[in-house]
Amino acid sequence: MPKLTTTLLAGMMLIAFSNESLRAQSRGTVQQPLTDFSLQSSVIATQEGSELSDPAFQAKDYWFPVTVPTTVLTGLVTNHVYPDPYIGMNNMRIPDASDSFNAAYHLSQYSFLPHHANPWKQPYWYRTTFTVPAADRGKTFQLLFKGINYRAAVWVNGKRIADSSEMAGMFATYSLDVTGAVKPGERNGLAVEIYPLDYPGLPAHPQLDALGDFYANGGPTGDIGKNVTMLCSVGWDWIPAVRDRNMGIWQPVYLRTSGAVTIAHARITTDLPRLPDTSVARLGIGLDLVNHSGNPHQGKLSVRISPENFPGKAIAFTKPVTVHAAATGHLQLDADQIGQLILQHPRLWWPNGYGTPNLYRLQLRYEDESGLSDDTSLVFGIRTVSSRATDVNGWMRRDFYVNGERIHLTGGAWVPDMMLNRDSVRYDEEIRLCRNAHINLLRIWGGGVTPPDVFFDLADRYGMLVWQDFWVTGDTQGEFKGSRDWPLETPVFIRNMTSTIYRIRNHASLLVWTGGNEGHARKELYDALRDSIVALDGTRPFIPSSSGYAKLPAGWKGSWPDNQPSGVYSGGPYSWQDPAVYYQKVDAGKDWVFKDETGIPSQPPYETLSRIIPDLVSDSALPYPLNNTWGYHDACSGNGKYDLYYQAMVDRYGKPVSMRDFSEKTQLLNANGYRGIFEAAAHKLNETGGVMLWKLNAAFPSVIWQIYDWYLEPNAGYYFMQRACEPVHIQLNLDDSQVAVINKRYHPTGELTADVSVIDLTGKVLYHHRATTSLEAPGTREIDALSGVLNQAKGVSFVVLTLEDAKGGTVSHNTYWVSPDHRYQQLSSMSPATLQGVVLNQRKTATESRWTLRITNTSGKLAFFTDAALRDQATGKEVLPSYWSDNYFSLAPHQSLTITLSCPLAQLPATPEITLKGWNVASTLIALGSPGP
Repeated sequence: MPKLTTTLLAGMMLIAFSNESLRAQSRGTVQQPLTDFSLQSSVIATQEGSELSDPAFQAKDYWFPVTVPTTVLTGLVTNHVYPDPYIGMNNMRIPDASDSFNAAYHLSQYSFLPHHANPWKQPYWYRTTFTVPAADRGKTFQLLFKGINYRAAVWVNGKRIADSSEMAGMFATYSLDVTGAVKPGERNGLAVEIYPLDYPGLPAHPQLDALGDFYANGGPTGDIGKNVTMLCSVGWDWIPAVRDRNMGIWQPVYLRTSGAVTIAHARITTDLPRLPDTSVARLGIGLDLVNHSGNPHQGKLSVRISPENFPGKAIAFTKPVTVHAAATGHLQLDADQIGQLILQHPRLWWPNGYGTPNLYRLQLRYEDESGLSDDTSLVFGIRTVSSRATDVNGWMRRDFYVNGERIHLTGGAWVPDMMLNRDSVRYDEEIRLCRNAHINLLRIWGGGVTPPDVFFDLADRYGMLVWQDFWVTGDTQGEFKGSRDWPLETPVFIRNMTSTIYRIRNHASLLVWTGGNEGHARKELYDALRDSIVALDGTRPFIPSSSGYAKLPAGWKGSWPDNQPSGVYSGGPYSWQDPAVYYQKVDAGKDWVFKDETGIPSQPPYETLSRIIPDLVSDSALPYPLNNTWGYHDACSGNGKYDLYYQAMVDRYGKPVSMRDFSEKTQLLNANGYRGIFEAAAHKLNETGGVMLWKLNAAFPSVIWQIYDWYLEPNAGYYFMQRACEPVHIQLNLDDSQVAVINKRYHPTGELTADVSVIDLTGKVLYHHRATTSLEAPGTREIDALSGVLNQAKGVSFVVLTLEDAKGGTVSHNTYWVSPDHRYQQLSSMSPATLQGVVLNQRKTATESRWTLRITNTSGKLAFFTDAALRDQATGKEVLPSYWSDNYFSLAPHQSLTITLSCPLAQLPATPEITLKGWNVASTLIALGSPGP
C-alpha cells in the first residue's frame, strides 16, 4: 500500500473552529439517504438491471412502494400482500423459503406469484431515482449500503457497479465508487437486485399446539448456518421462522458526495497510562485517506476534539498531508507526536450505575487545493476496558474492568426484531428501558444480528456496555447440530467480520468480542476472527465463546490477551425455579461464577395480553389458559418450560379463575424469579463476575423470556430486577434469611439506616429492628438475621426492608412475601388497604414530561403489589413506553414512597392520569393535568 507523504508543522498549529464556520465548510460533503424505492420480484419484473436502472424506466402500478431500509417480506406486508406475521397465527398464511416446509404445511397456496409456489427463490428488485446538483460536477460519488441480505448486484444509469460475488453476507458495509456513472444535474436511476440466502434452511416443526414437542433451534439440521446471516430467521424456540429469511435491504442506503480524497476507517483509541490514577489520558487517531483520482493531492488534515454531552473546551490542530494518485494511505497520529492528544483531567466514560457516560466528538476534515474534500466525525468515550481470568475451584471466572475498576455485570441477551423493523425511536425506547432497570450490559446474541449504528450510538449515550457475539451458534455450527464446516464461504465471513470490526470498534460501549454463542467457527475462521480483532482493534478483550461449555480443541488460541478459557457459562436454568435455588447455585459456584444465560418464561401483564394472544379463550383440553395460539407465541408446554411455570403458579397461588387472575398471579412468579436471579448473584458480589438473562427483549409478541413485552409493557419481574440491580440495595438472602446491604459503587456509602419489619396478613408487626451500617466499596454486609422469626411465623407474612441515608431519604425499598410451605393462597383473602397519591413536582423538557409522586398507605393494612400506570384519560389505555423509578411496590401501614415517572412527549396524551391498582388496593386515581413548564 503506498504510504502518505506527510510534513509536520513545527509545534502543530492550534486552530479554532466556530460552529458557524464549521457548518458552512461542511457543506462540501453531503451524505444523502435514499429511502423511496419500488419493489418487485424478478419473476414479474423480468427486465435486466441495465434497463431497470435507466432513470426513464417507468415502474408500473404492479411495483410496490417501500421505504428503505426494509426487507422484502416487510415491504409486501406493508402493501397488504401478506398478513402481519406478528399477529396471531398469520405467519402460517405466508409461504416459507423452504419447499419441503411448504409442502408439509400446505403454505404454497398463499404464494402471491402466479405459478411459483415459493415466492422467495428468485431475486427481488429495488429501484429508485435521485438527483445530484449540477454544481457537483467533478465531485466523487459513493453509494453506501450499510447492510443487505443476502447477495446484491447494483446498477446505476445502466451500468453494473457491483455483482453478487462482491456483495454477499448480511453484516458488511459496502462502499461503491459510482463517480463514473452518476450524472450531476440530471435524474439518475438505481436498481439493486437482492438475492435470497444461498441456503434458506429447513425450519423445525412449528409450535402449532400448546403441548408440542421441544422446538429444534435453528431447524432440525441447522443448515442455515451455511450462510453468514441472521441464523434465528429460520426459527428458534422464541421466534417463528421468518418466511423470506429477511432478504432485502435491511440497513440504510446513502449517496455520498465529496472531493477526490475521502476519509475511511477512522479510528480513535484512548489510554489511561497511570491507572489507577485517571488524571491523564493519551489518545491515538488512525485513518485511511483514499484518493479516487489519477492526480496527487496536497492538503491538510484538520482534527478537532470537543466535549459532546458536557461543557468544556475543544482542542484542535492541523497536519499537512499529500496523497498519491489513485492510492490509499494510512495516517497514524499519537500522543508521542502531538501534544494535544495528551488530555489532562479528562471526563471519563462510565457504565450505567458506576458514573456518567461522558462523551467527546472527533471531527476530521481533509482540505486540498480545491477546498474541503471530505469530513467525518465520530463520538467516543475516554475509557479503558480489560478482563482477567481467575480459577475458582476448577471453574474459570472472567472479570471485566472499566477504567481499571471491576464491573459486576448485570444484563442479558438482546435479540433482533423478527423482521428487522426497529427504527431509531424504538431503539431509544428499548435501550432506555434497559438503563432504567439499572442493568449495565446488553449482550448481542450470536444467532441474531449486529445492530445498526444507532443502537451503538444510544448505548454509548446511555452508558450501556455491549457484549458482541459473532454470528456462530452451537445449533448451527456443530456444537449441538449443524456442522463445524459452516459457514461455507471463508471470504464472505472474513469480509463481513472485518467490516463489522471497522464499523463498531470506536464505540465506548463495546466491552468484549466473542467468537460466537455456545460454539465457535472452524479453525480457519476462528483464527482469522481472533487475529483480526487483535490487529484491527486490540483495545478490548476477546473470548472464544459465550459459553464455557464449548471447549476449544487443543492447540487453539484462547481468549485475548490472556490466552485463557472464556470463563463465562450459559446453560440456564431457563424454566421456573424457586428463588432460593439461585442462591444454592451461586453458593456452589461452578458455572454460576459467571452466568451469562438464565431466565424464566415471564408472562406479560394482562394489559397487553390480548394483543399477543388475540383469541383469549382457553382450550378445555389444555391446561388453563392455553390454546394453540399460545403455543405459537412460545407458551409451548412440551418444551418443559411453560408447564413448570404454570404449575408453580397453581401450587403457590391457586388455580386461576379468570384470564386476569391468571395474569396477575404469574406476575408474582415473575417478580420473585427475576429478583432471585440478581439478588443471589449480588449476595456474592465480589465472588461472581456477573449474571445475565436469557433474554431481555422480544423478537415478536411472545410470552416467554423477557422483562418487557413486544409492546414495551414491563412485567413485574422488570421492577423487581430494577430494585435488585440498584447501586445500593437492601435484600433478604434466601439461603440463610440474613438481611444484607449491597454496595456496588466505588465509594463508601456513608451512614445508612436499615429498617426491618416482619408483618402478618392482618398488618400486625411481628418483628421490627433498625440498624445503622456503612459499607466501603464495593461490598456486602449482613445486618440482621430473620430465620428465627420467619420459622415461627404461621402462614403468609411480609418482610419489609427500607434503607435510608443520613438525611432520612429512602435509598432502597424491598418487600418479600414468605411462607414456610411456599403456599400463598391466603393472599387472596387480604383485607383491603387504601393508597393516596400526590404530585410533588411536574416539569417538562424538550423531549419528555416528568413527575415526582408521593404514594402513601393511609390504612392499617399492608398494601400489596401495587401497579402504577400512566393512562390516557380519554381512552383508559396505558401509555407505553413510560419510565418508572419503582413499580409493583408494597407499602407497610402508613408508609410512604417517593417515585418518579417520565414519558416521551410524542407518547403523552392530552389528558394523562395515573392509576394505582394493587393486590388488595382498589383502583385509585391521581390526576396530572397538563405538563408543567
